[in-house]
Amino acid sequence: MLTHNLRIFLEVANRQSITETANARYISQPAVSKAIQSLEKELSLKLFHRDKKSGMIPTEAGKKILLLARQMEDLENRIYQTAFRENNFIGGKLRIASVPVTTTVLLSKVLRQYREVYPYVAVELKEGSPLAVRKMVEEHAVDFAVTYAPFGSLDAEVLIKDEMVGILQPDSDTEIMEIGKEADHIILCRAGMETVMERLPSGQRIDFSRSLLVQNAETVVRMVEEGNGMGLISQFTLSSVSHKLRICPVVPAMDTEIGIIAQGLDDLTPVAREFVRMIRELCTEIV
Repeated sequence: MLTHNLRIFLEVANRQSITETANARYISQPAVSKAIQSLEKELSLKLFHRDKKSGMIPTEAGKKILLLARQMEDLENRIYQTAFRENNFIGGKLRIASVPVTTTVLLSKVLRQYREVYPYVAVELKEGSPLAVRKMVEEHAVDFAVTYAPFGSLDAEVLIKDEMVGILQPDSDTEIMEIGKEADHIILCRAGMETVMERLPSGQRIDFSRSLLVQNAETVVRMVEEGNGMGLISQFTLSSVSHKLRICPVVPAMDTEIGIIAQGLDDLTPVAREFVRMIRELCTEIV
């Protein structure tokens, strides 16, 4: 089982802040600092260095310890879930990562149902870009994630086929958006940029330096509505935003996928398997 000092170490690494860790655990900041110092003394390693902008950043040795500590946390969670199950009780902790659009369109629906059925499972949800989400799974920070392809070397199951489309004002006469020619007028969100860059045909490069990069899909839609350019967005993402814009195909065509990724989908904890089952059922209804 995890020791007190290791739990504090995990919390500080996740929050990158002694102050936030102290507030979250309802203990003093000196108590958090003491726990980290005690662990460093026990291991004869410096685990963090301070950065004025980013806060508490794990050292190279700290990153290795963090990965192992997360694996220990996962094993501890599995032990308790196994014990709960033997006593005909489902409880424990479920850690999920997701890109914002899948949180909005998929997880929000499943989460409500899941909590009604399993009120004693604590659900921890983390959001990020496709790259950030994939990294969370690789580093054992979550049990599984719902995100866009590519899925890397992780175990993956495709849930939904998706494609990039152009969005234009209703009176536009553009039939097809040629991305290479229109790059100066394109508006896209960060997740969309990652998808486009990874899905461009081999050897083809497009200069997006003059494109307008915004934070989320709704901003893309609103910017197009105000006449600031053409939107480049995934069809699935667009379905989460109300609009009256024209939709057109793009060249080059870019298909992508939304799926579940994990270290091993056949090795999920009982509470994670149940959540994944509900996601599959919902996606079957959507498709």
